[in-house]
Amino acid sequence: MANIPDSKRAVLELPWQRGAATARQLTEALYPRQTPSDQATVYKLLERLEDKGHVTRDRGGPAHQFRAAVERDTLVGRQLEALLDRAGGSLQPLLTNLIRGGRLTPEQLRELRDLVDSLGQTPRRKKGKG
Repeated sequence: MANIPDSKRAVLELPWQRGAATARQLTEALYPRQTPSDQATVYKLLERLEDKGHVTRDRGGPAHQFRAAVERDTLVGRQLEALLDRAGGSLQPLLTNLIRGGRLTPEQLRELRDLVDSLGQTPRRKKGKG
């Protein structure tokens, strides 16, 4: 799942946003012209995602509903881990580039700073009598 192509990730966006989507709704969102080729592409991507357990299909209604079987945060985490592996395992260059590149808002920087601060604070154990 870490190396999921952008096309499959795009198919997951609508179910992540709405909770479920039909193949037709996905095609409309991804391909406004909705050619037969576009419909076939979306359906093939859904089949592959379903085969790998990344989406589930509800066959109960007239149109099958597809739901994401993996959360967005889980996918992003796996993709970041794969990126770190390819980059030699060091998180520092990734964070440094994000921060220096101006891609983070002041609020995101504050959240990141707070997270780092909270991780640096280890709870102290009370000394037991003994």
